[in-house]
Amino acid sequence: METLDYASWSLGVKQRVGARRVPLAGTIELTRRCNNHCRHCYNNLPAADPRALAGELRTNELSRIMDEAAVAGCVWLLLTGGEIFLRPDFREIYTHAKQSGLLVTLFTNGTLITPELADFLAAQRPFSIEITLYGATRETYERVTGTPGAFGRCLRGIGHLRDRGLPLKLKATVSALNRHETREMKRLAEDDLGLPFRFDALLNARCDGLPGPLDVRLAPEQVVQLDLADPERAEALREFARRRRGHGAGEKDGGSLYPCGGGAHSFAIDPCGRLRACAISPEAGYDLRSGSFEEGWGRFLARLRERRIDRDTKCLACSLKELCGMCPANGELECGDPQQPVDFLCRVAHLRAQALGIPLAPHGDCAYCPGGKSYGEMIETVEGLKVTSNE
Repeated sequence: METLDYASWSLGVKQRVGARRVPLAGTIELTRRCNNHCRHCYNNLPAADPRALAGELRTNELSRIMDEAAVAGCVWLLLTGGEIFLRPDFREIYTHAKQSGLLVTLFTNGTLITPELADFLAAQRPFSIEITLYGATRETYERVTGTPGAFGRCLRGIGHLRDRGLPLKLKATVSALNRHETREMKRLAEDDLGLPFRFDALLNARCDGLPGPLDVRLAPEQVVQLDLADPERAEALREFARRRRGHGAGEKDGGSLYPCGGGAHSFAIDPCGRLRACAISPEAGYDLRSGSFEEGWGRFLARLRERRIDRDTKCLACSLKELCGMCPANGELECGDPQQPVDFLCRVAHLRAQALGIPLAPHGDCAYCPGGKSYGEMIETVEGLKVTSNE
């Protein structure tokens, strides 16, 4: 689960570096173009999109930015997309990142990995490679991606990387289109391919405001049903909530609007060179084409981190924040307001707490807390989910 992985990492970073702002981890979106056409994706554009191609950072620009980030303290770098291997200069970009001393993780759909590309990566091993599965069968995979032949190409790409012993993980974005194959995807990854697997069902709205992901997002009760169907996942959620119990609860007006690592220990850069706190943030960002990483990190993101909470919401005193994923970026994407609670995420968190036996403390005017207008219905829903999961 990316949410759990990142939050644990961020907590460890804060414990080690304290209040110092060091850009230890960065994400660079090399492109938003993709050779797949997934409805659930928050930032994909056609592979030959002329405007996207014209706007992408050039090789020398990316090299300069990576050098400046490394000097500023960056250690971990994620290269993602879109589909990173659509960039004809990928090998040059990747080689420069490695030469800059960065520990590089690659996110890809795997369909463009050839034996030659796998040999290249084996010669300069990345820290990790993560490939997304969209189904366990050709029919489902290609219904999600809208790309005939993609399932076979993905499996062949996975095989090329496995054959060379590269550090590979598989994951899935679960939607209404492939939910029925979640268990089969896990079996394919872990049992058939011998690879680690995780999934996420909390889809984001698109960064450009167009419809798509929310049309195929699971209902909150379906998200929690998946949690209950996977004992290992359920236990991981319980343990995470136990370790982080009450984290952030009790915040007041005037507290930091951005409690995450974005802009404090991590950053994101979009394909056009805009530096932001995170990849899903709709903020305009700082233009690295006309300025330096040092200026963007030291001034622009510093000012962003100075933004304060200026009104009371039910999120402030909630002890379930780690179960929902609510953040200013999600608030802006879904509600147009970084401080507005996202009802979908709120319901997921409260259903999870009730279903997994995680203590819940009332925290203001919340429909899903004891006494709230939706509390009784939620309890009935949870009981139904438990019965279903035990059948």
